[in-house]
Amino acid sequence: MDLLPQQLKAVTLTHVRYRPGDQFGHFLAWISLVPVFISLGGFVSHFLFRRELQGIFFGVGLVISQFINEFIKTSVEQARPETCTLLEACDSHGWPSSHSQFMFFFATYFSLMGCKGIGFWFGLRSRWIMNLLHWSLAVVTMYSRVYLGYHTVAQVFAGATLGAVVGGSWFWVVNSVLYPYFPVIEESVLGRWLYVKDTSHIPDVLKFEYDNARAARKDMDSAKSD
Repeated sequence: MDLLPQQLKAVTLTHVRYRPGDQFGHFLAWISLVPVFISLGGFVSHFLFRRELQGIFFGVGLVISQFINEFIKTSVEQARPETCTLLEACDSHGWPSSHSQFMFFFATYFSLMGCKGIGFWFGLRSRWIMNLLHWSLAVVTMYSRVYLGYHTVAQVFAGATLGAVVGGSWFWVVNSVLYPYFPVIEESVLGRWLYVKDTSHIPDVLKFEYDNARAARKDMDSAKSD
């Protein structure tokens, strides 16, 4: 008795295909994995080592954005382009592109954080450099999904537009609606247990932490010498 199903589905988190010998396609395949690197490398490490409320809610917004994307995809049920057969991706829907939505949410939210001076900033020049970097990654990621055959142009533009709108809306929710409750979260039992904090009110967090780390070390050295 054959117990195997007629069609198997793959976990497509890192399942990206490109044409053999296509070095540019190989490069774009890695670029299309940037959302995975940001999610697993960026936000997980941020929570483990930083535990900033701004960063935590940034990550929560990305998760909400992806749920919205899945809801729209399953509701609209627009097929991917015909190349999905070669890519073994026809079992999932294509509109809107989740990669494009993720990256444009990230770029929009990150830019708004920079405009408000939240995070590690080294002056106006660094803001331009960081904005250029993440917007470039967003555009190249969007292009990679079309080049590799996973989406049509309309699908990636729909994802990019939705990502920018949701990103901007979530930034407003966090910094206009939720921000007054940050002290409550910090002082809550769970907040104190997890050591979550908010430093968005500090103009230069990097210098603040640097100065305090040096001061603590000097105090420790002074205590040892007494």
